[in-house]
Amino acid sequence: MRAFIFPGQGSQRVGMGTNLKEASASARATFDEVDDALSQNLSAIMADGPEAELTLTENAQPAIMAYSIAMVRALEQDFGVSLTDQAHCVAGHSLGEYSALCAAGALSLSDTARLLKIRGQAMQSAVPVGEGSMAALLGANIAKAQAVVEAAAEDEVCEIANDNDPTQVVISGHKGAIERAIAIVKEHGIKRGIQLPVSAPFHCSLMQPAAEQMEHALKAIPLSALKLPIYANVTAAKTSDPEVEHRQLVEQVTGRVRWRESVQAMRADGVAHFVEFGGKVLGPMVGRIDREAETTSLASIEDLEAFAKSI
Repeated sequence: MRAFIFPGQGSQRVGMGTNLKEASASARATFDEVDDALSQNLSAIMADGPEAELTLTENAQPAIMAYSIAMVRALEQDFGVSLTDQAHCVAGHSLGEYSALCAAGALSLSDTARLLKIRGQAMQSAVPVGEGSMAALLGANIAKAQAVVEAAAEDEVCEIANDNDPTQVVISGHKGAIERAIAIVKEHGIKRGIQLPVSAPFHCSLMQPAAEQMEHALKAIPLSALKLPIYANVTAAKTSDPEVEHRQLVEQVTGRVRWRESVQAMRADGVAHFVEFGGKVLGPMVGRIDREAETTSLASIEDLEAFAKSI
């Protein structure tokens, strides 16, 4: 069994999609459709930057999705490989869950782009700049990370944001609490804590204003039937119910990204091969979660061609 998986924020880079756009008419059409939906030349920012503009949350989120879906469409239309024929399920890391839903037919490309633009703006504005922070705890499992956030919180928010793999957990909350957490990691047997260069504390309770905005936005855009089941971030469980997934997208804004558990759940359900679209981040994570899992990361037209020939 095979899962198609989609990366989250941090996988953006200036130049993303250029190679694909030159080689694939279907990819060019995907980028054009996203530009039209947003009334913005996002594809130019993706191609040429500046990096600071691409890194803005409201641009990075739809850009990463556009690149992932352009890869999916190029694979389908240029190489004749259908998602529904070759995958048994989908999943995505944070904003990648929206990419997964688009790939599975539950959201149109235009609606996905607009929702991610709103999501990025809402998450950016939920907490004043400088009040929140995030940190990656390297060499931390979930138990060690939980002990750190409990010790560091005091009277502030300090929560686990991403359970990425057995060696990396990301925490989120008030800046002071995150700094306290970094200072005590070695006391809890964790190798290192690194403050992340992010503009807001994602996936923690400080994002509640953004969750409320997304609930309103999602009410206007109901999900269609999914062609493939999705493993949701907040539950690490499989669902094909659009109404259930709709609620989980709202919960995801403040909730933990349970990526390690999601991969374990997919493996338990028989998934042997994980194919990442538009990045080379999730594949290595999957390998650290389960060394026996097969992984393929697709980030160029050459990658697509090689993958199409291999199946």
